Amino acid sequence: MTGQGPPIRVLVVEDDPVAADAHALYVGRVPGFTVAGVAHSVADAAQFLKRAPVDLLLLDFYLPDGHGLRFLRSLRSAGHGAHVIAVTSARDLAVVREGVSLGVVQYVLKPFTFTTLRDRLLRYAEFRTTAGEAGDQEEVDRALAVLRSPRPAPLPKGLSPATLRAITEVLRGAGDQGVSAGAAGAEVGISRITARRYLEHLVDTGRAVRAPRYGQVGRPELRYRWVTGGR
Repeated sequence: MTGQGPPIRVLVVEDDPVAADAHALYVGRVPGFTVAGVAHSVADAAQFLKRAPVDLLLLDFYLPDGHGLRFLRSLRSAGHGAHVIAVTSARDLAVVREGVSLGVVQYVLKPFTFTTLRDRLLRYAEFRTTAGEAGDQEEVDRALAVLRSPRPAPLPKGLSPATLRAITEVLRGAGDQGVSAGAAGAEVGISRITARRYLEHLVDTGRAVRAPRYGQVGRPELRYRWVTGGR
């Protein structure tokens, strides 16, 4: 999907050192991408861009010495054309609209999983490889749809979309108390072991969390809880 050309050079701009390292690690795991550098502030990012070419910024909006959008406006004023994927907790749609006008091609809301970022990066790579002249409106729409229409990740072998939806509804309905695999399975009409496979898939994709719940006797029971904001 990324072709045989040179790797896409990415500058990670994130003030939290732990998050920055994680984002850089994620980028390095995606074929066709390479980490050009890591910056922890607007000043660091500006200096880096003066020294080295970059194709894409993974840009946090809340930086210690300025807002990411102001930094992006300054880059555009200086004629810098690097694309931007916003990696942020900002959910204000006015901010989103302004970001789009300044060349933000994707948004990834924190917290996120490797799978989520990988999907956005591969879509961006596919968009970059689109070349030539569009023959009609439909071709233009298809090119833009690569960026705008997320594809659901394929389910592991043996899991069905219908059962996953049913388990998801049970999990979301359980609220903060969460639910055990046995209880979820009983409500959906499947075995505890099968229900646990679906629940673990939701944990792996960042849509649920698990935690032990200790009773009076015996081993602790695993409870699964939906992550607020999960898809």
